[in-house]
Amino acid sequence: MASIDRVAADAAELGLAIEIRTLDASTRTAEEAAAACGCDVAQIVKSLVFEDSGAGEIVLLLVSGRHNVDLDFLRSHHGLDLRRCDPRRVRDETGFAIGGVAPIGHLTKPSIWMDRVLDGFGIVYAAAGRPNSVFAVDPRQLRQAIGATALNVNQKSAASH
Repeated sequence: MASIDRVAADAAELGLAIEIRTLDASTRTAEEAAAACGCDVAQIVKSLVFEDSGAGEIVLLLVSGRHNVDLDFLRSHHGLDLRRCDPRRVRDETGFAIGGVAPIGHLTKPSIWMDRVLDGFGIVYAAAGRPNSVFAVDPRQLRQAIGATALNVNQKSAASH
């Protein structure tokens, strides 16, 4: 099954009413996605795959497009000891290439953590399995449907809440 079809099927199974949009422009970066979607960069959901340094399992961080992940902050404030994941492993375990990793439709379900800042929007835009595809979703509904744990991803996001 194609990655974009897995996203659509998983959304239906999770009860998320989404419409996948294939765009003419690339959505590989948060800035490109925001321009293509006509929204603020903060409404873009960056899907970042890491490896848990202790358990060795993959971890998905869903992060606002305006934030960068501070691994030291995550370790000290949330107990997450993470390191970058090899792109081959990302593809093998999620079924997505970097740049198109969706928050749903994974081959192997990772533990998922979601930036609290995203809850401040009525709609956010996430990758839908390809570098030029996205879907809009209510962030609170997404978090609940996928069982993501809310967190602050860096000191800046912690200070704003």
